[in-house]
Amino acid sequence: MSPPTSGKSKESGTARVLGSGASGVAELLVFHPVDTVAKRLMSNKAKVSLSTLSPIVFRDYATASLPKKLLSLFPGLGYAAGYKVSQRIYKFGGQPWFNEIITRNYKDEFTSVFGERKGKMMMQATAGRQISFLNLTGIGEVVLLPLDALKIKRQVNPEAFRGRGVLRIFMEEGTTLYRGWGWTMARNAPGSFALFGASAVTKEYALGVTDYSKATWTQNFIASIAGAVASITIAAPLDTVKTRIQNANFEQKVPGLTVMRDLIRNEGPTAFFKGLTPKILVVGPKLVFSYTLAQSLIPFFGKYV
Repeated sequence: MSPPTSGKSKESGTARVLGSGASGVAELLVFHPVDTVAKRLMSNKAKVSLSTLSPIVFRDYATASLPKKLLSLFPGLGYAAGYKVSQRIYKFGGQPWFNEIITRNYKDEFTSVFGERKGKMMMQATAGRQISFLNLTGIGEVVLLPLDALKIKRQVNPEAFRGRGVLRIFMEEGTTLYRGWGWTMARNAPGSFALFGASAVTKEYALGVTDYSKATWTQNFIASIAGAVASITIAAPLDTVKTRIQNANFEQKVPGLTVMRDLIRNEGPTAFFKGLTPKILVVGPKLVFSYTLAQSLIPFFGKYV
């Protein structure tokens, strides 16, 4: 998906928006229920067993019919659409642009430190991390954080809405919708670095791909698996803290350090990785799915726009 190392763009901005946006729409339609299950497991503070799993996942619909159970896994779909599509355009469409900037201006520095081959992979990973770094200035995924927070509350704490519409919530809650922005930034930086870095390493060393934009669907799929597993695992502890901050009631302000302290004291250090297995097994494919699509669709659209 990356441009050639000369820094010259191989795909237009329109192609990147279309390719990454389409991957976000497809991901949302297929995987929103999976995301709901993962968020509810991460937000659960009690021990999970076979007898308690259904009430945790389906909430009030634990004893309902199967169709109603499945429909109960689609809360916050509207918020999710605004968040997920924008996020994928920003992340998957923006990473090649940052890679071009880094390649054009800092290729010699990366090559001198890491060598030509490893330098190219480090530029790929750094371009992904740079997207998360921009959260420091309020740009990027932090701008989308209110939509993510509202989506999570719909999934795990719908009582927080108390019958209010989205405009009223924005007017009344204001900056509280940005709770957890620092933890979001802290989670995204290593996660994005691992995603793009592991994908580049897999293409370069395991698959022998030198021009990433010419990778096949199968090669993109394999590389995406490596990137997704690395990204999810590295970001898991901070993702758990972020989720617990965001799923609280609007009026309840819980500092991240307090969440970490209570989590370690009451549940033990392994609680930071709660939900990691289902995330890798069922949320991981969500990232693999969208990243593979984005890597393949961007060059495809680049042929026409």
